[in-house]
Amino acid sequence: MTMQSSHSQEENWQNVNREHPQMEDSTPVENDNNNRDERKTGKALRGFAAMDMEKQRAIASMGGRAAHQQGVAHEFSSEEARAAGRKGGEAVSQNREHMAAIGKKGGEAAHGRRRQRQQETQQR
Repeated sequence: MTMQSSHSQEENWQNVNREHPQMEDSTPVENDNNNRDERKTGKALRGFAAMDMEKQRAIASMGGRAAHQQGVAHEFSSEEARAAGRKGGEAVSQNREHMAAIGKKGGEAAHGRRRQRQQETQQR
């Protein structure tokens, strides 16, 4: 890491803290809007999870911008997405019996739970 990039990172953090001064310390904050507080999870939030959602978004946004500037961010073109979908479809169609068996087991499990619940309610 060069001094210049280190300096710009420091400026970015200062900008985040300037925009969100209430979150300069990284103490956990109870946030009923996102169901992310210690009472509901039974664990104290730490690090990124303890931050205000707006500060998290600002930091994530900086990461995305940095990736694009470095040229390492990737977005699928429509052709790449089409090729990926085609590849997935080929994998499924190569062994349809296997995929059908997996689906059957899932259905049996779901129906089995339903039957079990019905029996439990009838016994009460």
